[in-house]
Formats: sequence, C-alpha cells, structure tokens
Amino acid sequence: MMNSLQDWPEPIVRVQSLSESGLSMIPDRYVKPLSDRPSSNRPENGDANIPIIDLTGLTDDETELSRSTMDRISSACRDWGFFQVVNHGVSPGLMDQARETWRSFFHLPMEIKQAYANSPKTYEGYGSRLGIEKGAILDWSDYYYLHYLPLTLKDYNKWPGSPDYCREVIDEYGKELVKLGGRIMKFLSINLGLDESHLQNAFGGENIGACVRVNFYPKCPQPDLTLGLSSHSDPGGLTILLPDPEVPGLQVRKDDRWITVKPARHAFIVNIGDQIQVLSNANYKSVEHRVIVNSGVERLSLAFFYNPKSDIPIKPIRELVSADKPALYPPMTFDEYRLFIRLNGPKGKSQVESLKSPRCH
Repeated sequence: MMNSLQDWPEPIVRVQSLSESGLSMIPDRYVKPLSDRPSSNRPENGDANIPIIDLTGLTDDETELSRSTMDRISSACRDWGFFQVVNHGVSPGLMDQARETWRSFFHLPMEIKQAYANSPKTYEGYGSRLGIEKGAILDWSDYYYLHYLPLTLKDYNKWPGSPDYCREVIDEYGKELVKLGGRIMKFLSINLGLDESHLQNAFGGENIGACVRVNFYPKCPQPDLTLGLSSHSDPGGLTILLPDPEVPGLQVRKDDRWITVKPARHAFIVNIGDQIQVLSNANYKSVEHRVIVNSGVERLSLAFFYNPKSDIPIKPIRELVSADKPALYPPMTFDEYRLFIRLNGPKGKSQVESLKSPRCH
C-alpha cells in the first residue's frame, strides 16, 4: 500500500499559476458536483458566528479562568466544535508577521517554490492536492505543509529558505502555538470532568506531534462552482487557525447549514479534531467545515495542528465510558488514521464515522 504513496498519480498543476494565467473559466477538474457547490446551500444564516471567547486571565501560571469562561468553552465544544479565542497570549505582531511571511513565500517566482514540491509519502513541502485518487475533483488551493514536532521530524531543509527570516518566524510561531495548544487541552480536560493533564497525557504528554499547513487560495473566476477546501473534519487533535483578517472563507456546518465564520481581530479559530472526538467518546465532536473562494481577492490562512504522538493507540478515555455509553471507537494510532485519510482525501465526516464499532475486532 505504501508504494502507492510514493508519487502523485498525475502531473501537479499549481492553482496559483492557473489563476494568474487570466483564464475566465476553471478547468473541469475543479468543478464540484452540484450538491457540493457553495451556491446550492444558500440562503445562509447571515448573522450567526461561532462563539468568541476572551481568555484574559490566562497566564503561564494558569490562574483559574472564571467559571463562566470555562462554561462558554464547554458549550462551544458541545454545540459547535469551533470557537474563536482572543487575548490568548500570542502577540498580535507575531501573528501578522507569520501570515505576511508566508504570503511573501507564495508570491515568490514559481521556480523557487518548486524546489520545495512535496510528494504523498510525507506531504511535507509545497503542494496542490490532497489524496492520491487518480482523476479526483480537485480543490482550488495550493498549500505548504511542514512538521514542527516531534523534533525527529522537524527538518529545516524542508522549510522555505526565503524570505530570509522565514524559518525563525515559523519557529517562534510554532513555540507560541504549542503553548497555547497545551492550555486549551487543559480547559477541555477540566470541562470533561477529568484531571487537567488527562487529555495531554493521552496525547503522549510532552511528546506530541505538531504540524503547520499554510493554505493559499488564489482568486477564482468561477467561485460558485468550486471550493478552496472540500468539506472535511480534521483528522488530528486540535486545530488552531490563523485566518485571513480581511477575507472570510471558512464555513462551518451547523444544523445542516453552512455558516461563514467572521474572524475577530487577532483571534485564533480553534476546532476539535477526530482524535479528541474519539478520546472524549463523542462528548466533543469534530465538525465538518470547508473553504469558499472568491473572484476578487486571494486568501491565506495558517492551520496549526496539535496532534497525539503518532504511534499511541487512541481510544475512548476509560472515565468517559459507561454501561449507558459504551466505547464508540476501537483503538487506532494516529499514524494508521492518517494513512487512511491520505489514501481517501477529504470526505466530510465519513472517515471518523466509519471507525465506529462494531468494527472493533
């Protein structure tokens, strides 16, 4: 099976090159079926937005957050699977610098970027597709994917060498987001009625995995026919997204409607991934989301994935399993789960749902 992951099944086309070529119609490869197009699901819920939670009072020594803040995090996890955090302790200057550094990378000449082209074997580097199904309908986006943790996978040679300061910025940003991820894990643990370090320990304690995916969505002449990123739930633990402050694009599925997230200034968008759905025995659920594109302006976002150590079997936490609510999922390592996703590409929520017992052997 791994042999099929050595290379892409067909030549890679950079979406940015298509966009910049001035075409007036998108190639058929990017046209989504009618049911998946953004226009077919209107009208949208115009005023709705995911909860915005102020983490003031969150410091390194973890002063107890007010009960009401904890309750808001709890209901956001149960009702939405998504929330925004402000006053989270990461400097606004670093957030802006990280985003603009990556924007500079995507505006470098193509031959410089091509030196970092990725393969399905690791996905690390500069890419333009997910999944390796030949003839698949593609998303209107390019991306850059890199490993931050564990240190054994962190390879500066696979990180962009330009702009000059790029690697330092990525490093500093990663360090701050690992800290923020650890804090959010504490809140989730406490809200599940567990010891504050329980989820973190289930992830491998200090030995977590973390990676960054920078998404670049070029202008699109026919945004109603395609998506920047197809509907999916995140396979990992926790996602901390730095959105484009000027250009909305992320849509979250809520009660069978697509809500376009309105980013708050210098906020991160946090969402629950499939691994936390499994650990929490579906008390918290990962939620489908997708990205729409537009014809007038490009969009760039940074997704930071805070994941379990890749070889620990992830299964429902014993304290969250009872006679009334038996374990819903068999044990599976994140490595096994990730391979499953890579072969299939983004497929809504079908991946995590297909794991439910009685497939337990």
